Amino acid sequence: MTRGSFTVVGGGPVGSLLAILLGRHGYRVGLYEGRPDSRVTSIYQGKSINIALSDRGWRSLEEIGVVENAKADAIPMYHRAIHGIDGELSALPYGKEGDAIWSVSRGGINEQLLDIAETEPNVKTYFEHRLVDVDFETASAVFQVHGEQEITVEANYLFGADGAHSKVRRLAQNLPRFSYSQTYMPQSYIELNIPANADGTHRLEKNALHIWPRKDFMLIALPNPDGTFTCTLFLNYAGNPSFESLHERADVERFFTGNFADAMDYLEDPVETFMEKTPAPLFLVQVFPWSFNCRVGLIGDAAHAIVPFYGQGMNCGFEDCAELNRLIELHDHDWGEIFPAYEKARKPNGDAIAELSKRNFVEMSDLSGDKRFQLRKKIEAKFHDAFPDLWTPLYSMVTFSPEVPYAEALRVGDEQKRVMDNIMQLPDIEKDWDEQYVMDRLLELAIETFGERQ
Repeated sequence: MTRGSFTVVGGGPVGSLLAILLGRHGYRVGLYEGRPDSRVTSIYQGKSINIALSDRGWRSLEEIGVVENAKADAIPMYHRAIHGIDGELSALPYGKEGDAIWSVSRGGINEQLLDIAETEPNVKTYFEHRLVDVDFETASAVFQVHGEQEITVEANYLFGADGAHSKVRRLAQNLPRFSYSQTYMPQSYIELNIPANADGTHRLEKNALHIWPRKDFMLIALPNPDGTFTCTLFLNYAGNPSFESLHERADVERFFTGNFADAMDYLEDPVETFMEKTPAPLFLVQVFPWSFNCRVGLIGDAAHAIVPFYGQGMNCGFEDCAELNRLIELHDHDWGEIFPAYEKARKPNGDAIAELSKRNFVEMSDLSGDKRFQLRKKIEAKFHDAFPDLWTPLYSMVTFSPEVPYAEALRVGDEQKRVMDNIMQLPDIEKDWDEQYVMDRLLELAIETFGERQ
């Protein structure tokens, strides 16, 4: 039995997962991707080739039953390895012992999900089908095939899962009362590379996310299974220093050797790469509504493009799919109910993780290298160990607590910040942080703020 038909625009990880989900609910699904099949033609050059997947993403994959081999090539990162400008190395744990975020290949996850989608009897995949137009009343869509003829595809419903530059969303901007904002961060980015040792091992600690925090800019490195690290330099587009100001080779060399001296032994031709590459912008997109006429919806980055500083982009998109999965069952396939409920449930969380992601740039590039900030995190971790029902640090709520909505994590995190600001003003906190009176005062403030239990 089939329950009707869906067109899913965008064959990336979120679109592929969505197609599997809908197919398993009995819908006939056409999954349309504008680019060639990445399993045949490499399409990931110039894009982030690895990303952080954490508990929200894994749980969403598990709920839909497609997590089988995803962790096989994933590398757990248990802490941030902070590289000071003087070469000093310090570790900032992500959570409790054993908590990790995972470095995964975007292409690998995508291809695995496409493989699964193609085994689903209700799903058909189409590549090099570029979206031209959508009828938001009927959910029919026009695609240009292989850059040549155009075809019209009829379906009962359509989802735009076509990413941060979504064509479905751009078409929706022509509709009345569609709110849209796109905000650029001051930073842009380029990707660099740390090659493997001759024997294929990693040249830096493998199970860590490496950060060189330099206040207004930073370099990060995520491990790959082949022994390499994918590095990303985040730097202001304009100003000094910036991508705009650094165009002479001598200036670029001074910038790297002055700021990333300990990384220069590892990076592969960073100056040459910097000179050659065009920096990519970082931007956030927020829109409303997320659905139209209970026929067409937006999901993943098409609905809420965010910046990468919390490592939650794909996690949030996968969580959209898991929430949709829950609502299909809750509302028994009544899309007149499902679309509004999906939008109501996910829009506040999309906005919250966008805000959290913006803020986390400051934490990563500036605060993570600050001794007082590291002490603050240590005090919070100690208090969480003693009173886990009363206090979960914000990072752990976002990354390791998928049962806590992003919007709730943002609200509670703001309250916790006020409490910790108070604690950090205690006299001699640097010396006395491990004393019992500090825990007692923190307990008093936490109960005052949150009650006996959160």
